[in-house]
Amino acid sequence: MARDAPPRGDRRMQQRLARGEAAALGELYDRFASLVHSLAHRVLGDEDAADRVTREVFGYIWENPDAYNPKQGSLRSWVATLTQRQAVHRLRQNEAVLTRDDGAAPAEVERKIQDASTAARADYIVTSMPAPLRDALELAYIHRRDYRQTATDLGVTADEARRRLRLGLQLLSTAHHQKLPPGGPGEGNGGPW
Repeated sequence: MARDAPPRGDRRMQQRLARGEAAALGELYDRFASLVHSLAHRVLGDEDAADRVTREVFGYIWENPDAYNPKQGSLRSWVATLTQRQAVHRLRQNEAVLTRDDGAAPAEVERKIQDASTAARADYIVTSMPAPLRDALELAYIHRRDYRQTATDLGVTADEARRRLRLGLQLLSTAHHQKLPPGGPGEGNGGPW
């Protein structure tokens, strides 16, 4: 999936955060809290852990507003990346404790982490893809419509329904292959960030 073009407001939001405007953090939280929590929950599978990651992500943003670079993509993508990294970091910590206590194999732990990361990435891709593609995928895969029924339900031609399904699936297929760049949250200096 191509990088999101950052909206104009992303740079202004970053500047407001850098000035220490608490209202900016509130607006950012209102805008992205459900995204952060759902991605963290998808990786961790635990409501309390997702709540902690949500607090940690917004705490990091508040303390490090200059870490966001608008030239590298949208604020939404950056927040999602921070969330995924922090959630994976927490999952690794949790799994290390379980490995130590239960003797689970490291390869099994890494597979579990990779599966959770892929699922979180797929969720993010679906929620951020254009509505026409998302609607077509939902009809086809959740409501079990074939492309002709999907076309009828959407009021488009069969060719257009096939195009939307194909494009949506192509975007979704990138979830398995995408890796996070090094040096972000959960990597590097031994801490979560």
